[in-house]
Amino acid sequence: MSPPARARPDLRLAGFMVGVWLAGLAALHLSAWHGLLVGGAALLLAGVCALTGAAWARGLRWIGVALALGAGCGAVATAARVSVREARPLVALTESGDPVQVWAVVRDDPRALRGTAGPPAYLVAVELERVRRVDGGDPVRLSARALVLSGDPGWRGLLPGQHVIATGKLMPPRPGDLRAAVVSVRKPPRLVGAPSWAQRAAGVLRAGLQRACEPLPDDSGGLLPGLVVGDTSRLDPSLEADFQATGMTHLNAVSGSNVAIILGVILFVVRRFGAGPVLSAAVCGVALVGFVILARPSPSVVRAAAMGAIGLVGLASGRPRAAVPALAAAAAVLLLGDPELAADAGFTLSVLATGGLLLLAPVWRDALRARGWPPGAAEALAVPAAAQVACGPVIAGLSGTVSLIAVPANLVVVPAIAPATLLGVAAALLSAVWPAGAEFAAWCGHWPAEWLVLVARTGARVPAGALPWPDGVPGALLLAGLTVVFLITARRAVVRRLTAVVAAGAVLGALPVRLLASGWPPPGWLVVACSVGQGDAIVLSAGGGRAVVVDAGPEPDPVDGCLRRLGIRQVVLFVVSHYHADHIGGVDGIFRGRAVALVVAPDWPEPEGGREQVAQVAGRAGTPARAVGPGWVYEVGGLRLDALAPLEPLHGTNSDPNNNSLVLRATLAGWTVLLLGDAETEEQNDLVGRLGVAAVRADVLKVAHHGSALQSTELLDAVDPAVALVSVGVGNDYGHPNASLIARLESDGARVMRTDRSGDVAVTVAGGGLAVAARGAPDG
Repeated sequence: MSPPARARPDLRLAGFMVGVWLAGLAALHLSAWHGLLVGGAALLLAGVCALTGAAWARGLRWIGVALALGAGCGAVATAARVSVREARPLVALTESGDPVQVWAVVRDDPRALRGTAGPPAYLVAVELERVRRVDGGDPVRLSARALVLSGDPGWRGLLPGQHVIATGKLMPPRPGDLRAAVVSVRKPPRLVGAPSWAQRAAGVLRAGLQRACEPLPDDSGGLLPGLVVGDTSRLDPSLEADFQATGMTHLNAVSGSNVAIILGVILFVVRRFGAGPVLSAAVCGVALVGFVILARPSPSVVRAAAMGAIGLVGLASGRPRAAVPALAAAAAVLLLGDPELAADAGFTLSVLATGGLLLLAPVWRDALRARGWPPGAAEALAVPAAAQVACGPVIAGLSGTVSLIAVPANLVVVPAIAPATLLGVAAALLSAVWPAGAEFAAWCGHWPAEWLVLVARTGARVPAGALPWPDGVPGALLLAGLTVVFLITARRAVVRRLTAVVAAGAVLGALPVRLLASGWPPPGWLVVACSVGQGDAIVLSAGGGRAVVVDAGPEPDPVDGCLRRLGIRQVVLFVVSHYHADHIGGVDGIFRGRAVALVVAPDWPEPEGGREQVAQVAGRAGTPARAVGPGWVYEVGGLRLDALAPLEPLHGTNSDPNNNSLVLRATLAGWTVLLLGDAETEEQNDLVGRLGVAAVRADVLKVAHHGSALQSTELLDAVDPAVALVSVGVGNDYGHPNASLIARLESDGARVMRTDRSGDVAVTVAGGGLAVAARGAPDG
């Protein structure tokens, strides 16, 4: 029996929403005056379209009116917010660089910045109320967003709603940002009053949930608070990357699904007591407000709440068709209230996913049921498929890939989402009155969370799980166009069959090639220079998924990604050449999801912050760490490392930490690699002068200090490499690498490979000689 005909969705507000969105996005990058001009022109066009036009074009005319009216409203609203950022007194204070005193209200939980040497810095979103020079003068009164950047731990525990006074310097915001300034602060804030009772209660519950999750395994214990209240402070970045790779990133933070689950349970309870639609919607609305306070009214939570409120509108009105206009109205209101959302990828994904669930999922569900599918199975397949199709273009533009496993991954985790969410909420609520009960609820909730972790970890490692796609706006528009064409033409059975055959042929045809010749890592690789930006991370193969890693780059994610791509499961040795942040800032990424057997470094105390960071990370993992020097030898799996320098401490040089770098000579498969760290002219001259030419001769040279000009010509002549690897960041401010140095290496016959141009670079053995392979675009 065929399903009953569905009513056409009401799309009258969609044009207005699109106009608001596009105009807001454009006006973010315009001055306030130009934004007002655009808004005025759009409103004038809306009036002209409304008063003129042929009768046959009435439908198109009103679409144009809605678009122009939305564009006018969006541009004017954005220009009004931009005008605060451009206020002359505030701009003058920023440009002067004078110390200022600010009165502000905290708007979100402080966020720790990772990957920096020494103690973490904190970013705090605030609303500025007053600003004045420290040396006197009239205060500037305003209401403007800002960010506080501080390394003082006094900012760490602040709650939203807390009024503070602080002293610092104003720095300009980045383009397209509605924040009026970044406030650089060195000292702790002076607290004024206290946050509201609601925010204090929410802070107690959030802290209680974290305490309840402390005994749990790291993966599920870090995921559960993120799934329930958006607290990702304990979430492993590698797990976060796996969720993104499998199209499950919406689960590791608060999303519309969390809201739907909680409201669904409350709705079931109140309906059991005979409540009508209006009362049910009112009770759910109160719960929704409480959830927003608990999870913090950050943009992602507000988006999730707005999408959940759409269902309440349909419920209270008794008209399911009201959900689509509610979506358009909610999105438009959010964009008008916060124009910065127009450039927020999370907001875009939320709206698209909700639109897919409202417009596509019911049609596909009914079509599957008409073909004999059980109702539950039809619903389970239609919902993730609709959300993925709607969000696919944006995800492809962001990641440069099209996931082939997102739909099945989201399908198999459906049974675990609701139990994990509800048990996590129960743990948060119980933590205030019954800590033992909270721990038990969290322990119960970690089992379904472990299933989410298992699916994410497994899915991220499926060969050919994602196909390459053009990234950026062109890639997103290309896939969006193809998706629209498919949705229109797929109404014909012959088109559906043809599409299915072509898609299956493409996947099945490409899969063996990708499995058997994935391209990376190249077979027989010896050494890889990872693309980590302006820093160093060198990987030496020790066979069987094992490696020696020399330095970690400035951030954890790039080096972790490089090791993942190489299939490194165990780091038998991590070597620190010296303690500058661009060599050890990413040390956490070395330890993510893999065992590290030993850490070695030079016996040099500076910089102290970098030394402490490495010691702390190694200590947490239980990995021994020790200082080594010339004469130290390490052998594993056919790989031999010899420490050559520093032969004696060098003082008073251009950079003592650089000139006391641990210099290594690696021998593997009969080939030699010289790793100079950031050794400059002084240490290089000392090395070749004391040890002689034969001791430093190598087939592969890791060029010192990112190819700076401070190189010893005697050492370069002595090494005489066939391959020179330069680890350097794109568009760096140091002028690295030096053009004369690169020209000299090339004129001497070396093949020079740069990570800023080639991404990850590997040296391999091929045909009895050395060859090089590059992965592609740099990641750092």
